[in-house]
Amino acid sequence: MPTDAVRPDDPGLADEAAAWVGAYVHIPFCRRVCPYCDFAVIEGRDDLRAPYLQALAAEIAADEPFDRPLDAVFVGGGTPTSVEPEALGRVVAALAARFGVAAGAEMSIEANPEDLTAEMARRLADAGFNRVSLGVQSFDPAVLATLGRRHTPEEADAALAAARSAFGSVNADLIFGTLGETASSWQASVERALEAGIDHLSTYALTIERGTPFGRAVAAGGPPPDPDDQADKYLAAATLAGAAGMVRYETSNYARPGHPCRYNLLTWAAGEYVAFGNGAHRHRRGTRSWNVRRVDRYVERSPATVRSGEERLGPWERDVERVLIGLRRAAGVTPGPAGVALAGSPAGTRLTAAGVLAVAPDRLRVVRPLLGDEVSRALLALDPT
Repeated sequence: MPTDAVRPDDPGLADEAAAWVGAYVHIPFCRRVCPYCDFAVIEGRDDLRAPYLQALAAEIAADEPFDRPLDAVFVGGGTPTSVEPEALGRVVAALAARFGVAAGAEMSIEANPEDLTAEMARRLADAGFNRVSLGVQSFDPAVLATLGRRHTPEEADAALAAARSAFGSVNADLIFGTLGETASSWQASVERALEAGIDHLSTYALTIERGTPFGRAVAAGGPPPDPDDQADKYLAAATLAGAAGMVRYETSNYARPGHPCRYNLLTWAAGEYVAFGNGAHRHRRGTRSWNVRRVDRYVERSPATVRSGEERLGPWERDVERVLIGLRRAAGVTPGPAGVALAGSPAGTRLTAAGVLAVAPDRLRVVRPLLGDEVSRALLALDPT
């Protein structure tokens, strides 16, 4: 894989990813939906699993191939490991039959720690996966309980060890800013994940989404996450990851050389990808489209009428989106019309003077990622005329 030879934050790698193509597959089933989650997921409903997998196969078979094989596949959820690995292997085979899979392609799957035994990891590897992303979230039992997670810290340790024995690349997801989480608890979680020998680390601030149990609690007067506390924890994670040899290559993502997530790189580069399953979003030929959100409706409609909407952007809007997404990367983005307009705007000038935005003739970069939203707002406020 070309990612082996360069740092994850290399600008050439970031730009190369725009030519890659990928596929996302959504597995919506969960044994229990976490109280912070607003994804297109469903609790239980074992009766829908077989029909859903049949609907996935039909949707994949009906889609139009790219003019090159897939560089990256990402199977997410939901909880993909709630489905038998052999069934997931048949999904991979369906993708390969329809689109082709490049030699050395990244084949990534999400997993919950309580599911990933050594045997499960081996079966997933046999099914074609070479990268796993584990939803560890925390190693603090109290934080895990608040987040509604079903695994223990010890199960997370065991899952990370099993993952390292079976996959070429291992990611751990962590969430910071949960009510009751202390600075020392967060630091201990990051250190424990890094000590497990992971190749990739994703750290996300807890966000409160409408319609979730956490969202209803905050709407009823409960305390939301403290943004200052979250900022401190973000910086602490960055320091610890850097000291462990990780390279921050996107706002929330760190990787060792050779281990950035190819699927994420291509999406941040505004590359093209297909997507399958309920609620799945895709990007092809400048058009973004998405599927129906409800699992039962997806099963009923696949493959002909699963799409529920689309958006085709004009040249200016596409360039704004390219810069907006690309600036999340540490490598930054080539300016283009939107980037040039941002750099020359009063807001862009102010952000550059403040050391938030770095402007060069061939590159724009956000230097202080905690203030990246300020740059995004300035970009979205630009008048194309």
